[in-house]
Amino acid sequence: MIVDDSAASPPHRGDEHSYPQHWEADVLLRDGGTARIRPITEADADRLVEFYEQVSDQSKYFRFFAPYPRLSAKDVRRFTHHDYVNRVGLAVVVRDRFIATVRYDRIDRDGMPSADGTDAEVAFLVQDAHQGRGVASALLEHIGAVAQERGIRRFTAEVLPENRKMVKVFTDAGYTQRRSIADGVVHLEFDLEPTAASLAVMRAREHRAEARSVQRLVTPRSVAVLGVSRHPQSVGRTLLRDLAGFRGPVYAVNRNAPPGTELDGVATHQSLLDIPGPVDLAVIAVPAAAVPAAVADCGAHGVQGLVVVTAGYAETGPDGRDRQRALVRQARAAGMRVVGPNAFGLLNTDPERPLNASLAPVLPERGPFGLFCQSGAIGVALLEAAHRRGLGVSSFASVGNRADVSGNDWLQYWEEDPATEVVLLYLESFGNPRKFTRIARRLAAVKPVVVVKGARHSGSLPPGHAVQPAAGRLQDATVDALFQQAGVLRVETITELYDTGELLAGQPLPAGDRVAVVGNSDSLGLLTHDACLSAGLRPRTPVDLTTGATGENFRIALDTALTDPAVDAVIAVAIPPIGAQPHSGDPAADPGAPDLGADEPEFAEALLEAVVRARQVGKPLLLAHLALTELPDRLRAGGIPAYPAPERAVRALAHAVHYAGWRRRTAEAEETARVPELDRIDEAGARALVEAALDTRTAARPSPAATLARGATRRTYSARLQPGGARVTLPDAQTATLLGQYGIDLLPALPAPDEESALRAAAGLGYPVALKATAEHLRHRPDLGSVRLDLTGEPGLRRAYRELDALLGGAARARLVVQQLAPRGVDTVIGATVDPGVGAILSFGLAGAPAELLGDVAHRLIPATDQDVAALIREVRAAPLLFGWRGATPVDTGALEELLLRVSRLVDDLPEVASVDLEPVVVAPHGLAVLGARVRIAPLPVRSDLGPRAMSSL
Repeated sequence: MIVDDSAASPPHRGDEHSYPQHWEADVLLRDGGTARIRPITEADADRLVEFYEQVSDQSKYFRFFAPYPRLSAKDVRRFTHHDYVNRVGLAVVVRDRFIATVRYDRIDRDGMPSADGTDAEVAFLVQDAHQGRGVASALLEHIGAVAQERGIRRFTAEVLPENRKMVKVFTDAGYTQRRSIADGVVHLEFDLEPTAASLAVMRAREHRAEARSVQRLVTPRSVAVLGVSRHPQSVGRTLLRDLAGFRGPVYAVNRNAPPGTELDGVATHQSLLDIPGPVDLAVIAVPAAAVPAAVADCGAHGVQGLVVVTAGYAETGPDGRDRQRALVRQARAAGMRVVGPNAFGLLNTDPERPLNASLAPVLPERGPFGLFCQSGAIGVALLEAAHRRGLGVSSFASVGNRADVSGNDWLQYWEEDPATEVVLLYLESFGNPRKFTRIARRLAAVKPVVVVKGARHSGSLPPGHAVQPAAGRLQDATVDALFQQAGVLRVETITELYDTGELLAGQPLPAGDRVAVVGNSDSLGLLTHDACLSAGLRPRTPVDLTTGATGENFRIALDTALTDPAVDAVIAVAIPPIGAQPHSGDPAADPGAPDLGADEPEFAEALLEAVVRARQVGKPLLLAHLALTELPDRLRAGGIPAYPAPERAVRALAHAVHYAGWRRRTAEAEETARVPELDRIDEAGARALVEAALDTRTAARPSPAATLARGATRRTYSARLQPGGARVTLPDAQTATLLGQYGIDLLPALPAPDEESALRAAAGLGYPVALKATAEHLRHRPDLGSVRLDLTGEPGLRRAYRELDALLGGAARARLVVQQLAPRGVDTVIGATVDPGVGAILSFGLAGAPAELLGDVAHRLIPATDQDVAALIREVRAAPLLFGWRGATPVDTGALEELLLRVSRLVDDLPEVASVDLEPVVVAPHGLAVLGARVRIAPLPVRSDLGPRAMSSL
């Protein structure tokens, strides 16, 4: 509906009317193409007119409720002049042309323009050629986030009933909405506060778009190689030869080649624009200086994706990083995704659509593994290891600097790909760790994800990785927490990566950790038994069939073990028959040596028969062997993983047991896990306290306006992009008040700057009391004797005060406090901190030097569920101390779990809370006591993986 808003607009709010650059974002559309969303400016008049001319008369009618063939000059001015507060317009741009627009106008509850209203009327217009690509739904997410930042809480829209596509956009978004029909118009109202349904819709759209974008890369209909040199050993020629098996058109581009030239049987063109047919995928191997022109040609020709093997980008330094950012911006603006730069390439072994767009000399065999890595050298090693072991892959990507297409995108694709059964990753850094956790957790619920994580130590990232510094350099304990919560199996080496993947791909998941060991070597059986114990498995006493065992002996023993209800997995161990001697394997070179494979067929037949039974009963069967030659390959072909060392077999099985347990717990948690409601929560009071504390210590900033659904995080649209300020430690009184507003009570403590003050404090609190120093440098130094407990009267308190005064000196006297005596129990430590790359993390451990030295701390992402905190306190190695170790009275773990949930809720509700430390927390048989606390706050910390869908903009 057209509304005349040519009158003076409502006043601006401060200086918020300046161009909001942080609203700009690259997005993926439903079909996998890219586009840019940005605010409309006065300079967009010509783009708007051109866009409107491309819209059908019907779409114009749906937008304005009347025939409206063209925009007047007044219309163009109205739709391009915005204050970015009360009137906002966004456009979706591809190749510098508008393909869709959206606009909101702030109104009051009566529908009149208002500078103070919390409602806004919203309207969309999408070019007909781009309808069905998910453009409007992406625009709705972004305009909704913009409106929330500007204090708008509700959108209204009027839609003609026959405009079913737009009605569906609104109804499918998942927001709480109200609908009515009057005068032949559908009137919609919906709250902008995200709900569980709207967040699920957003994630599902993200998944489809990212999976589709990768599918377009690995299943192109045609491929062009840019930079094909006449030199046969050049990178471009190598890439062209590797594409020999591709079943669609392949084109070569060499700007210096005379017309009619052929290279390796492929016609060569001087420019991509000279190619007569469509090109879906372009592999770019030109020098870095020529890449921008090549990308421009690709965009003009309608290429869908790029593989950039050219080096000379972020791995070379700041100038290269700038070139890399420009490359990504240029490609996305033209609707293309980028693998690389500095990439090794990608592979697809689908027999219907084989693709080798990489520097790998041979396309691997078809198999169940999806492989991803960031390093070209590791990519070569991964492919070589798979070939050497006779393992096949479904698809492979080595993405180099990972400036655009990332591991997260490939995880989205492999979840949908029926040919991929197990995902194997080599990672050196994370672009968006929280998103990785979310996607990997969903994928791991149906397919195993196994990871080798390189660059374990801070500061050792390879050059060129497109990551935020904090996201790339996560502490290793944090990485472990991410993997554990997501069900990702972390292994140490490429060998272990394949050992584990092969077992998971070919065998059933074990129902538990009870292992039977059967074989013809007592010594090898004992080694396997010991390895099981070291890995946390529960092995039975090995069954020794002796070195004279026959195939029939193996059949009977394996069948007995597999059908035993007290066994969850079986490891067969085997050595060559007595008398066999190792030799070269070449009879001509060593004619007197026996053939080690001569007696292996009996073993093989027994094991192959046993694997059929194993699958019937749903138990994994694997082989650990020494010095067998032909048997391992024969068994591998039959689906039995064979390992030339018992430790390797056991490690693989332990990973499978861990993964199977995680899947069972996750399935149960889907039904029962929850973020429980808690009493004694004063969120409004806590927010007021934090904002007041920040106002007195930092320059004023806009406070978060957008509130996510309960259990998510409050934050502004811009908080996703802008770092928080310096952290400020709250004073003790404010800390106690803030914690109290979340039902966390600190044990009362009163300052004791002198002896008489200590006596008065004790009298007020009531004996018995404790006297302790709270100076920062003494917090973790119990060895200095800075605490005196069980002070039951005035004489004892005076004596303790004088001792501490003499021991610590006058400087510490001002930090002495008298505190109520806590009940005896187990001292623990609870913490929560906001990692810029991951988000909020909840931590738990037992207090004391041993736990600190051993790093015995467990972590979970916030918000934590009841099952998260229950697992958290049981995960630390010292957990038995909480549950009655050596006859001690168990402590109140229920109270401990509730305290962890309250800390999680506090940090989740208040994004300005940068960290919470509770130490010590004494957990008694009944209840607990929080003796010390520290809270740090900061304005607008970064919270990743929130807000409307947007591609990374590093």
